[in-house]
Amino acid sequence: MSAREIRLFGDPVLKTVSDPVTDIDDRIRGLVEDLLDSVRLPGRAGVAASQIGVNLRAFSYNVDGRIGYILNPTIVELSGEPQLVDEGCLSVPGLWFPTLRHPFARATGIDLDGNEIEVSGTGVMAQALQHETDHLDGLLYLDRLDKPARREAMKQVRESDWF
Repeated sequence: MSAREIRLFGDPVLKTVSDPVTDIDDRIRGLVEDLLDSVRLPGRAGVAASQIGVNLRAFSYNVDGRIGYILNPTIVELSGEPQLVDEGCLSVPGLWFPTLRHPFARATGIDLDGNEIEVSGTGVMAQALQHETDHLDGLLYLDRLDKPARREAMKQVRESDWF
């Protein structure tokens, strides 16, 4: 398999709620391989299946040397007072805006063998878990910005060379 092209803001798949993975077959194994290959590229903390055009609940992560994936992730715990952290997104290249995120997150889901797994962390890992799960719910980090910041973000999107 291989790293896949990232879908950009404006692509309808990014605003679509992803379907759960129901059968783990060769197609899903290939999707996980592609997600892992895609997240290994420099500067990537996470890649959601929707970002590579697949409307299924799966994402990969690459934070502090931890590389992995989770199928059918659900955030089961958020703790700590939400803080503004600089956030960007591969689907909105070149833009960074302070976004409210909890400093700790824990997600559960399944692996390719159907076993329940848990991924948790603080800092960038907590941010990635929240960010990637948002993607699977059809949300971009821009949707979480307050009105003035969102207005500025949309202005920058319209002025970008990729839009």
